[in-house]
Parts: sequence; structure tokens; C-alpha cells
Amino acid sequence: MKHKQVLFLTQAAVIAAVYVVLTMVFAPISFGQSGVDVRIAEALTILPVFTPAAVPGLFVGCLLANILGGSILWDVLFGSLATLIGAAGCRMLRHHRWLAPLVTVAANTVVVPLVLIYGYGLAMPLPLLMASVGAGEVLSAYVLGEVLYAALRPIRAHLFGAAQAG
Repeated sequence: MKHKQVLFLTQAAVIAAVYVVLTMVFAPISFGQSGVDVRIAEALTILPVFTPAAVPGLFVGCLLANILGGSILWDVLFGSLATLIGAAGCRMLRHHRWLAPLVTVAANTVVVPLVLIYGYGLAMPLPLLMASVGAGEVLSAYVLGEVLYAALRPIRAHLFGAAQAG
């Protein structure tokens, strides 16, 4: 039992760290307060398909990345909650490959534009921001996420443990 807890915490910590590193390395496109952003780290939101540890890992990673990236409090809170909702939804839909990233895309498409308008005071129409953020999320979660999924699927048991791998 203790081994499973250590494995869970280790996986969550590694996923959080990778999320932070990817967000910071690609900071110019990760923190697009103009409404145009593609957060490369959002490709990791496919990981709950493989392990439940990805759900808290992605949440903590997003939270830390937003803090380190200098985001305002509302962005730190609500942006991280959108990632948590997306990760939990992906985990629940893990047996439906093409639906799994949909919750991530939807949560961020709704939440992030509201943060940009009401938190940062961005003067753009909500539908335009939703389209822009949604397009970035589709690129990150679906396109890059699918590349990551295809790369990890053959080695999922080695990385995530045979009992956890989806």
C-alpha cells in the first residue's frame, strides 16, 4: 500500500514539475494576455488517461506556473481550477480517446477569457477571446496531446505502472 502512495506522489510531482518547466520555457506563448496563447504544457492534460496522479499533478503544476509567471490572483486561482476540471474530466473520460481532452478545452475556453476580461481588463469581445483561447487549447490538448498520447501509449505500463495505465 505504501509503495502505491509513494508512486502516486512521485508521478504527481514529476508531472507538476514538467508542466512548470514547459510553461516557463515557452513563457512568451504560455502567458498570452492578449488572448492569443498556446500553452505547450497543456499537452500534458492527456496524462490523466494513463494515471490518476496526473489530476493533482496538473493542478499543482498549473498553479505554480501561474504564480511563477507573475499572473494575477484571479488567473492563478481560476486558471488552475480550469486545469483541474479539465484533468478530472479527462480522467473520467479516459476510455474515450477522442473525448478525453474535450473537458480541458471546454473549461479553459470558458474560464480563461473571463479572467482576461475581468481580471486583466482586456478589451476584446468575449466570443473572439473564447475562439482564440479555444483554438489554442485545441492545438495544445488535442494536437500536441495526441502526439504525446501516441508516444506514451506503448510504454505506459513502464512509466505509470501496469495497474494504473489506462
